Amino acid sequence: QVQLVESGGGLVQAGGSLRLSCAASGRTFSSYTMAWFRQAPGKEREFVAAISWRGGSTNYADSVKGRFTISRDNAKNTVYLQMNTLKPEDTAVYYCAAHQYGNTYGYIETYDYWGQGTQVTVSS
Repeated sequence: QVQLVESGGGLVQAGGSLRLSCAASGRTFSSYTMAWFRQAPGKEREFVAAISWRGGSTNYADSVKGRFTISRDNAKNTVYLQMNTLKPEDTAVYYCAAHQYGNTYGYIETYDYWGQGTQVTVSS
């Protein structure tokens, strides 16, 4: 069982930056592929980025490539999402997700554990 708690969301102007954090419980964090998804009002939840359990592989949605960076610190049981050059269309609730020994594909149904989400609002 893994519990995930996101933090770092907030209100930022377009062009600004935010760093989201997701703290995980448990002693087996290093065996979990971690990902970020987001859900805007009235839209389905969509994949943003993922990092493999070994940390050597990442995957990004086309909409965030070159602007967002996912990373992890296994010693701190934490995964991060650095978001730069934010746009109003990045406004959403951002969720952290995990699946053990998984690949970095963005298929939502493969992720077993989810956090409660953190709101990111980008003003124009």
